Amino acid sequence: MSALDFLQTINQMIGLLFLVCYAYQLLYVPVALWRRHQVVKSVPPRRYAVLISARNEEAVIAQLIDSIKNQDYPSEMLSIFVVADNCTDSTAQVASEAGATVWQRKNLHQIGKGYALNFLLTHIREEYGDDTFDGYFVFDADNLLAPDYVARMNEVFSQEHQIVTSYRNSKNYGDNWISAGYGLWFLRDAAFLNAPRTRLGLSAVVSGTGYLFSKEILLRHNGWPFHSLSEDTEFTVDCILKGEKIGYCGDAVLFDEQPTGLAQSCRQRMRWVRGNMLVLLRQGGRLLRGAGGKNGLSCLDLLLSMAPAIVLAVFGTAAGVAATVLELLNGGHMLPMLGAAAMSFLVPYLLLFVAGAITTATQWRRIHTSAWKKILYTLTFPLFMATYVPITVFALFGKVEWKPIKHRAAITVQELK
Repeated sequence: MSALDFLQTINQMIGLLFLVCYAYQLLYVPVALWRRHQVVKSVPPRRYAVLISARNEEAVIAQLIDSIKNQDYPSEMLSIFVVADNCTDSTAQVASEAGATVWQRKNLHQIGKGYALNFLLTHIREEYGDDTFDGYFVFDADNLLAPDYVARMNEVFSQEHQIVTSYRNSKNYGDNWISAGYGLWFLRDAAFLNAPRTRLGLSAVVSGTGYLFSKEILLRHNGWPFHSLSEDTEFTVDCILKGEKIGYCGDAVLFDEQPTGLAQSCRQRMRWVRGNMLVLLRQGGRLLRGAGGKNGLSCLDLLLSMAPAIVLAVFGTAAGVAATVLELLNGGHMLPMLGAAAMSFLVPYLLLFVAGAITTATQWRRIHTSAWKKILYTLTFPLFMATYVPITVFALFGKVEWKPIKHRAAITVQELK
């Protein structure tokens, strides 16, 4: 086999593997679009602890705390706790003045949200015991909650779900193509992945913030032992392997702030890519074995969704470019080669555009920006996703570490709407 034939074969195998990993998600689209009326039984309010990990978030944390205190839910059933994690600003003071119980953490060796959450939970358990709270909400300091967020989550939590995640929207969708790229991805994740998963009886997936877990989950893990670069993915995998099905509440709307700078965005997503790959390497075998068990379809779905799509795209692109160069060197004609190369980029663009367009159209009223920006950023969504190619290359071979994201969008829920 010649080098050219070898590269073309590799490219075809990568394309086939990509299809096997992700084509099944097309089946989720009609399930997501299927509207059905749900009758929710009246459920009693439960007592919850709200966990907020904050690092230099003095500009935004008060607005989150206000949105929690203004919930359509009995205020005595919500207790707000903040860990000011290695802060060098007045985050602790601002959070305390806004009405939260605050502990300050100083540890420059154990860096990351997972360590901060474990620190916070340790202090709560020492002061309140293990039976005071029925469950624990996890939020990032830049989040905002719709007024009925806790009430809606409480309804789903009471339906035999030990863990529930919510609908993730954006505070600053319309800032630029980067913030919109994030926002559209999270909307798609909620509406076209987690929602159909739940309707089909599979487990939803936790995505960083905006979720709730029971005291039983806390006691099972004796704290928060998830300290990887992607602690949310690590938590999700562990729970699904132990038979849990994470619930999803599409009526509980959370807003968070997305990065607008390309450098900051790349650093964050490099951490996500590296973290997910490490979790996949450690737990992929267990998920594959779990595919034959009680929670088998959820294990298989999670394994396939964690498979490194961007890694496949990187190697597929490299193989395609190398094959084109070899064919040109062997006397191939320039025009057909350029046409084939153009198609290799056009097809992924069109697929991503369609995915973004369907999401934009169905979530139109929930996207808080002007109509022309909704259309424009649907067109740029594939470009945002294309930036994952160099990000993945660096995540594979470069140094990746946890760094805080700067947040500045200090607005209220009322201003957002």
